[in-house]
Amino acid sequence: MFDILLYLFENYIHSEADIFAEQNELTDELLRAGFNKPEIFKALDWLEQLADLQHSDESPYLITNPKDAVRIFTDSECQRLSAECRGFLMFIEQIGVINNVTREMVMDCLASLDKPTISLEDLKWIVLMILFNVPGSEEAYEQMEDLIFDEPSELLH
Repeated sequence: MFDILLYLFENYIHSEADIFAEQNELTDELLRAGFNKPEIFKALDWLEQLADLQHSDESPYLITNPKDAVRIFTDSECQRLSAECRGFLMFIEQIGVINNVTREMVMDCLASLDKPTISLEDLKWIVLMILFNVPGSEEAYEQMEDLIFDEPSELLH
């Protein structure tokens, strides 16, 4: 399913076409690309939920004192997300790429993936997809793109 999400994101990110306009054509294209139907339907459902973020109420994600917020990961989240992934989430939150609202959106979207473990690369792509779908996150999206595509020119100390 995740490979389908990446395929769609990479192929339709800069397209003006609505990927849900002709779902039958999209399904046929994905079948021709070698994906199987059950995974295609799971991926399309996941994308519909992601698209709903544009119109969703943020109140379930809001907390009263965001500056004092600390994200405590559950045991099951720790099993799916390595320390490297959890550290990356903290890092991008500290530098302002995500905030407590988008962080929880990321966690919800990760929970709905059918992967037993999430790699750091997978996490980065999920964050990018979410920022693409959250209105007002254009600058954060560009920062995240830089984190994904720009190779560091020298070692960080």
